[in-house]
Amino acid sequence: MPSETLTPRDEARSGAGPAESPTTRPQDEVSTPREASAAVGHAKDVGDIEAGLDALQTSVAPTASRWSTVFQAVYPPVLAIAILLAVWQVLVWLEVQPIYNLPGPTQVWEAVTRAAASGTLWQALGTSLSRGVLGFLAAVAIGTPLGIVVARVRWVRVSFGPIITGLQVLPSVAWVPAGIIWFGLSDATVYFVILMGAVPSIINGIVSGVDQVPPLYRRVGQVLGAGRFQMIKDVILPAAFPGYLAGLKQGWAFSWRSLMAAEIIAVGGGIGFGLGAFLQQGRELSDMALVFTAILLILVVGMVIELLFFAPVEKTMLRRRGLAPETSASKGSGWLLRRRELASAALGR
Repeated sequence: MPSETLTPRDEARSGAGPAESPTTRPQDEVSTPREASAAVGHAKDVGDIEAGLDALQTSVAPTASRWSTVFQAVYPPVLAIAILLAVWQVLVWLEVQPIYNLPGPTQVWEAVTRAAASGTLWQALGTSLSRGVLGFLAAVAIGTPLGIVVARVRWVRVSFGPIITGLQVLPSVAWVPAGIIWFGLSDATVYFVILMGAVPSIINGIVSGVDQVPPLYRRVGQVLGAGRFQMIKDVILPAAFPGYLAGLKQGWAFSWRSLMAAEIIAVGGGIGFGLGAFLQQGRELSDMALVFTAILLILVVGMVIELLFFAPVEKTMLRRRGLAPETSASKGSGWLLRRRELASAALGR
């Protein structure tokens, strides 16, 4: 009975001997490198696509010079200020109000230089800024532990939570008459009004941040053996920092507004001369250029504190948590999205 002719693959599969057909061996030697090269090429393509997807999903900081970065950060607010000044000057030229009621940028700048030369501007600025910073720091020192207690102790939260929220929405100017009666015309009245305006905002900020902490973080802390103090210090407060920072920003805004209300109403005595008194002086003298000077100073101080302190802290927090927004242009975002879709489709094929 004639024996069957087996190919080398069939022999290897069926366990036959190493006999090889002289006609099939060269063909195998040729096809094997082709298959290997094709497999390597396919793997290389897949690897390139995966590497491309990883590169697209990785936010790379734009390589720009320092001067270019400074220019991109400075020119938008400078442009906005220039537009506002132009609109202001146009309103003056149109004589929407008499010049003594609506002075132009030139008249206000002259009032600023006069106040700076006489020293009243620096005195008012220094007094209000020191009061605002000290009052805000005192509000942080008082509001932070109270906020932790309110957030962690249920009966305290249920009992005093609505009252704290009501104090937050209460206008700070309502506390000025009570402060004058209790403390007289002194710095104590100013700091009392600042605390009553800022502390409720800080407390509610901490409570909001603690409410947003995932329960898994607390379980992990318990598994690792964290005590009550360690749980608050190492787990809850770091996780609640975004809400706490929002409460701090709102607390500073309430502090600054409360300070201005107290300085405008409580004038004289031992309170001293701040920006609120500076504004009130301009009103009493019917000097709108002086009034505009005080308003601009109050606005600039609030903006500077926001830009120099709160904005860098918030940016650092977002970057450490991987939440920093991409700096690519809007037109690049669509291009990036299309590239991701094409790469995903190619990978799927």
